[in-house]
Amino acid sequence: MHNYLDFEKPIAELEGKIEELRHLTGSPEVNIADEVGKLQTKVDKLLVSTYSKLTPWQKTQVARHHDRPHAVDYIAALFDDFTPLAGDRSFAEDAAIVGGIGRFRGTSVVVIGTEKGASTESRVKHNFGMARPEGYRKAQRLMELANRFELPVITLVDTPGAYPGVDAEARGQAEAIARSIQVSLGLEVPIISLIIGEGGSGGAIALATANRVIMLEHSIYSVISPEGCASILWRDGDLAQDAATALKLTAQDLLGLGVIDGVVKEPVGGAHREKEKAFDAVADAIAKALDGLSELDGDALKKDRREKFLAMGKKGLS
Repeated sequence: MHNYLDFEKPIAELEGKIEELRHLTGSPEVNIADEVGKLQTKVDKLLVSTYSKLTPWQKTQVARHHDRPHAVDYIAALFDDFTPLAGDRSFAEDAAIVGGIGRFRGTSVVVIGTEKGASTESRVKHNFGMARPEGYRKAQRLMELANRFELPVITLVDTPGAYPGVDAEARGQAEAIARSIQVSLGLEVPIISLIIGEGGSGGAIALATANRVIMLEHSIYSVISPEGCASILWRDGDLAQDAATALKLTAQDLLGLGVIDGVVKEPVGGAHREKEKAFDAVADAIAKALDGLSELDGDALKKDRREKFLAMGKKGLS
């Protein structure tokens, strides 16, 4: 059973009728298989039509979809022999950031991701994907580990932003994020970042200061959430839809602006509808990015990363 978004109501109604027909015991007047086939064709066409013209706000809703695959799902699907590593060796373990060592198509890598959680219990455990300073310090530790053993780094970003609590600020939230960016820029191994859902604010860039930043088709990446932007600019959180448009937070906008390096096409209806297809597409994108960086040495990788970020904002300027 799907969890439908508000703009998916026509799709929900058709799929509801399909489910009703499938539970009928058969009637001489109605060929159930034919009726189901006709309705399924309508659903498929409607999905293609709807998802080909999503607004920025609708893409935001899809990026936040309850059933969308999370970092732990991608780790389980794409990385063999994954061994989780915990703690920042200074204060505590932060479940909002998961990470460890695994194998991607035979290559040893370090994987780091922000995890929102799927159930109410796991969402509370992972703090809804909002990391505290110890989470970013754990990420730094894993990045430095990767550098020491010459392992590529793969990051999976899905966070509304860093945790804004008083306790996080007291322990140096801003410094922890800035330090993560600094460590990322200094690594002599490839870093590939995937925005798999929300890429919110500094909480995202802490893990996305990469040689290649790739977004899923219906993910978002922005300096602030649409609700936060609307509250600051217009003092009205209800204007989040307008803010989403103004922020240029879609993968398509950001590719055009030169902020990201690629877009992974999702199954029709979003990654949550056909997760296996989404996993395969992400795996191919990672493999392609790794292959493209394989010939660069440490100094070249650092230079590539630095120049990538220095060039942002210059596209289109004379």
